[in-house]
Amino acid sequence: MAPATDRIAILLPIAVAVTMTFSTVVIQALGLMGIIRFVRFELRLGRAGVQFRRDVGIIAAVALVALAAHVVAIATWGLVFSLCGEFSQLAGAVYHSAMNYTTLGDSDKVMSPSWRLLAPLEAANGMLMFGVSTTMLFAVIQRLIQIRRGASSDYNVERIRRFKSS
Repeated sequence: MAPATDRIAILLPIAVAVTMTFSTVVIQALGLMGIIRFVRFELRLGRAGVQFRRDVGIIAAVALVALAAHVVAIATWGLVFSLCGEFSQLAGAVYHSAMNYTTLGDSDKVMSPSWRLLAPLEAANGMLMFGVSTTMLFAVIQRLIQIRRGASSDYNVERIRRFKSS
């Protein structure tokens, strides 16, 4: 039978990682809501898909909002590392968090055995969140291309209307 400290060294970091993963999903969702509102606003004004420069600006804005959400998530993970007592300075914890979140790894500072499991769990979380951002960026670019090529969403709007009326 494993000692109680081994179970704590696994269960507590997993509980913290699950909580942090949920938190980063919320952070990312808030960023994505802002992106969706911004792109819808640009579409409503008829500025999206019309000029190359405007489209580049829209894509850049989407990328910057996504990046900002990742920075907030990284800082939040860093704060958790500090609260766990792994780092005496928040800057070092945020740096370590950025190395984990981006899956670069960090050989400068190794966490204590009781919290070491957080590093790969944060890396998995970062990969998932970067996937979400990439998907949103792809969706925005795809929409801009559709507008530029003259493809409208009239078909989808009509399909939804038919579904609601049946």
